[in-house]
Parts: sequence; structure tokens; C-alpha cells
Amino acid sequence: METIAPLWLWATFTGIVLVSLFVDFVVLRKQGAHEIGVKEALNWSLVWVALSFVFNGLLWWAVKDSTGSNDLATEKSLEFLTGYLIEKSLAVDNIFVFLLIFTYFAVPPAYQKRVLMIGIIGAIVLRTVMILVGGWLLAQFHWILYVFGAFLILTGVKMWWAAGKEPALDENPALKLLRRVLPVSRGFDGEKFFTLENGKRIATPLFMVICMVAFTDVIFAVDSIPAIFAITSDPFIVLTSNIFAILGLRAMYFLLAAVAAKFHLLNYGLAVILVFIGTKMCLIDVYKIPVGVSLGVVVGILALTMWLSVRSAGGQPAER
Repeated sequence: METIAPLWLWATFTGIVLVSLFVDFVVLRKQGAHEIGVKEALNWSLVWVALSFVFNGLLWWAVKDSTGSNDLATEKSLEFLTGYLIEKSLAVDNIFVFLLIFTYFAVPPAYQKRVLMIGIIGAIVLRTVMILVGGWLLAQFHWILYVFGAFLILTGVKMWWAAGKEPALDENPALKLLRRVLPVSRGFDGEKFFTLENGKRIATPLFMVICMVAFTDVIFAVDSIPAIFAITSDPFIVLTSNIFAILGLRAMYFLLAAVAAKFHLLNYGLAVILVFIGTKMCLIDVYKIPVGVSLGVVVGILALTMWLSVRSAGGQPAER
């Protein structure tokens, strides 16, 4: 696996992630369990987006400094931005599923923050492994690009047909398996994942929730990671764009949960994006679509879908 990023940029990225997690787990933990409002979620979302753009600027400078090429630095910067936007876009659908899970288990808003914080840690570890393995596979077996491309096209078609339909959580195989192998308490015990009931240590519904959130992230990672590899073969850019999008996932959840009904058509846009990225992957040896064009298509589809959603949302309840 080859990457254009120098070693110091890897170290800087690792440091930023560790500091960010420190802020989430140590500083914010002092606040205790509390419901996050729209204003707080918006402020944190802006912080995470700003941090991502600062890092993108640092990436541009690092590539320019090591290669002396403005064009190459701009290309890599656009690859990061496109990958980041793709991951953020697909995370929206992920967030709607999180909302469904929290609603199904009647998780109090004050407890949702901890679940999402732990889910982010799991997502970072999981996606790092998947990206490194995926990068190695692509470097060794070029034909896997076509497999990924076809998979994304099929996923996009499936997402289009499933748009507007609420998933039946009761039929989820992961949830059925968990209920079969784990005794679960009837109620919550604060933010604890395990509690004592009749002298036995059993799981709380919050533990079931964290398991379902982790399972959901695995499913969405299988979609988003190949989509970003379609934009760039550099594992550093795939990893960093993915992780920076994930770092803002918690704040993004609380922000979108309040306005979910306004974007009821967004899944159709995400489906079209997946089909476009999958097609781009399948055509890579015939015609390589410029990264600037890819970015424009993704932004255009998202903007159009959100505009149509807002325009048609007047008096219309959310489908989810």
C-alpha cells in the first residue's frame, strides 16, 4: 500500500484523533448524563467540520512540500474532501437507523450520548482495520475494484427501493441472537450496561443498544469504505476522511434527530450517489472520472435531494 502522506502527517493525524477522543471522554464526561440540545449539537458540529477543513489544508501543504506540485496537492485535497463528504452523506442514513434503535428501546435522551461516544471508538477501530485490509487487497488484486463497484451499484438500487420504508427492528437477526443468548433486565440502570437482578449479573437494555449500534456501523462501513476507495487509492486519505467524518457523528446525530422529518427524500439521493460511485469504480480502466467532477456530482445530488425534501416537507410527517 502506497501513500503520499509523510510520516509526520500520520503522527499529526493520530494526535488529533487522540486529543479529540480525550475531549469527548474526559472533558464532556464531567457534564454527566444530560440531553444535548440543538444549539449544543450545532456548535459541536461546526467545530468538527472546521477541524476537518484545517486538516485538509494541512494535507495540501504536506503534499505540496514533499512533491513541489500545486496540482497534485490540490488533487489530494479534493480527494479528501470528496471522501469526507461521501462518508458524511452515508452517515445520515446511519443516524436515522440510530434514531430508530433509540426509539425502539426507549432510550432516554440523557443516556444516548454515552452510547454514541462508545460507538465512535468502535467505529474508529473497525474502520481502520477494514481500510488497511481493503487497501492491501486493492494493491494485490486490481479486479476487486469491479467487485466493490458492482456491490455499490446493487446497494444503491436496494437503498432506492427501501427508501421511505421503516425497517422492522423486531426481525433483525442480530437482535434476535442477542435476546437468545443474553438475559436482559426489564429497565435501565442509569448508564450502566450490566446490572444485578435477583443476585445475577445481567445485561441492561443499554447494552443491547450499543450492540445494535455496533452492528449497524459494520453494515454501513461495508458501503462507505469501498465508495471512498473509488475516489482515491491512497489508504491515508481514505482513512483520514473516514475518521474525521466519524468524529463528528455524535453531534451530527443530535442535530439531525431534531430535523429528521425535513429530509425524508435523502435516501433516494444517497442511493443515486452509491450507484454513481459504483459505476465510477467499474469504469476506472476505461475512463477515470476526475475527482473534481465526482465532488460536483455528490454535492449536486445532495443539494437537490435536500432542497426537494424541504420543499415537499410542508405538513408531511417523516416516513421513518
